[in-house]
Amino acid sequence: MNVRTGPGARYPVDWVFKRKAMPVEIVAEYENWRKIRDWQGASGWVHQSLLTGKRSFIIAAKTASLHKTPAASAEVLAKLEPEVLGEIRSCAGDWCRVKVSGVNGWIERSDMWGVYKSEPIN
Repeated sequence: MNVRTGPGARYPVDWVFKRKAMPVEIVAEYENWRKIRDWQGASGWVHQSLLTGKRSFIIAAKTASLHKTPAASAEVLAKLEPEVLGEIRSCAGDWCRVKVSGVNGWIERSDMWGVYKSEPIN
């Protein structure tokens, strides 16, 4: 996905997203263009048709645990290393139900990038 310096095809491509399903935050809108920011703070403009409403996350800094149920004491199904991507199914409170490489489980909201601190996702 080409990320441009401004909201239009006439603006030069600044950088290119190469990984599919990478979570981004929309920080501005102009007509059919969206200014996005990624988990590392890089930003730029993309056409809205290149974005999807499917929610994803990335493990940003430290290893995170994927739990069987939404509790720190629950069985750990997997350890997720930095830069692992996954799909967000739902979020409530401090926990999100996610899917990573075909495995469903729960991760603490604070251990991932791709959802706001108190944002509900159904």
